[in-house]
Amino acid sequence: MVVMAIALLISTPTLVVLSSIFTHTGDVWSHLVDTVLLRYVLNSLWLMMGVGIGVLGIGVSTAWLVTLCRFPGAKLFEWALLLPLAAPAYLLAYAYTDVFEYFGPVQTTLRLWFGWSSTNDYWFPNVRSLWGAIVMLSLVLYPYVYLLARVAFLDQALCTMEASRSLGRGPWKSFFTVALPLARPAIATGVSLALMETLNDFGTVQHFGVETFTTGIYRTWFSMGERIAAAQLATCLLLFVFGLILLERWSRRQARYYQTVGRNQTLSTYHLRGWRSLLAMTICTVPVLLGLVIPVGLFTNMTLNNLERTVNRNFWQLSQHSLILATLTAAIAIVLSMIMAYGVRLKPSWGMRFGTRLSAMGYAVPGSVIAVGTLIPVARFDNWLDAHMRSLFDISTGLLLSGTIAALIFAYLVRFLAVSFGAVESSLIKIKPTLDDASRSLGQTPSRTLLKVHAPLMSGGLLTGIMLVFVDVMKELPATMVIRPFNFDTLAVYVHRYAADERLVEASAPALAILLVGLLPVIALSVQITRSRAR
Repeated sequence: MVVMAIALLISTPTLVVLSSIFTHTGDVWSHLVDTVLLRYVLNSLWLMMGVGIGVLGIGVSTAWLVTLCRFPGAKLFEWALLLPLAAPAYLLAYAYTDVFEYFGPVQTTLRLWFGWSSTNDYWFPNVRSLWGAIVMLSLVLYPYVYLLARVAFLDQALCTMEASRSLGRGPWKSFFTVALPLARPAIATGVSLALMETLNDFGTVQHFGVETFTTGIYRTWFSMGERIAAAQLATCLLLFVFGLILLERWSRRQARYYQTVGRNQTLSTYHLRGWRSLLAMTICTVPVLLGLVIPVGLFTNMTLNNLERTVNRNFWQLSQHSLILATLTAAIAIVLSMIMAYGVRLKPSWGMRFGTRLSAMGYAVPGSVIAVGTLIPVARFDNWLDAHMRSLFDISTGLLLSGTIAALIFAYLVRFLAVSFGAVESSLIKIKPTLDDASRSLGQTPSRTLLKVHAPLMSGGLLTGIMLVFVDVMKELPATMVIRPFNFDTLAVYVHRYAADERLVEASAPALAILLVGLLPVIALSVQITRSRAR
């Protein structure tokens, strides 16, 4: 019952948003349909298509090169290519806008070199555009595809590739006809994850002036004051996500992908020399350079050159806010995940499994949708409680939950509980059931068994879950923008606000803090993958 109650509570925002489609909004929805809805749909589709192509090209090519090719720096790139995953796309958008704008260093240098005096003398691509958003998102989301594709290439059977070579297939033909089709499920999953994060993005598209569903939801809620219409826009975005999941499943249909031997066999590698080696190094260097090194260098330089304006009292207060939210959310998420995962272990019924999967669905739901789905029931509860307290005791309770830290943490749990649950579940299933039987035979209750036997054995998974949720909360922007309490900003909100005002220097220290914190789980993940392959 406890597991089902948690699952129902966590899935409430998503169900609320879906139910709003049946609510009448008068002329507001007609106005949205006539003016902006088509633009939201087309921009979202173009954004998904561009990012899909970008992450597919970067992720698959780099995964193939570092896995099955040998060239200088290949071992370094194996983990370095994961590092851009630590950078939120909106931070790259702010950094590269500052670099490539008219008064930025790139265009200023070009005008100095060639004697140009105005934009009439030359053409320069506008980074604040749809293609700019595609590039920014591709640079930080390709690690999803890279990671899963690399694991798939590592797991491929040695005899399969040797058979391809024995039939006269060269490296390129073996890649396209054997390795790539076998890795298709993993690659499709990685692309799907990247596209879900694309639909969730708010900071990048808002800064670049690209009107998508996420910016539309925010504008409809705050500028127009229409919460039901905003919920219906959120429903459309949610249907986009569900359609994406179904499309990925349908694309595979009845296809099956089997390997005939274990992963412990060493794959034959291609040794690259000359211009091929140089090309491989360039392909692997560019994503890391553009996706992390340049933004970190830019923010570090701004922070160190303007310490009094960047690392001040306001910075430490914002850091404290972010740390409080991230720590509380991570702690609650890991406790709920342990309860749910252990509940399924004790009673692996269909209902229990369905409940846990339903609660884990929030990770596929954009933060703006969760924010809308959280605020509506919370506001209804506050109004209901206030009305009853007035009628019974003539006391006004006001807004107890709306605009509070509790509502914000709940939204974070809805969004990121799946992350901690996955880490806990993967660790728990490795523990043999005989340990449960031995503990129970010694008179231990299920709860004491979980705390005294399972928790110590799952320490690695628990730490991973806590770390991932902590970092995700630090980076989260859409839900925080909508739900945060008045005068309670976080590092992410502060960076967004000052970057929107073209005051990137003031935003540099918080941006650098977010980037450095995000590196922790990425580095840990890289080390874990390397160790698992070495065994």
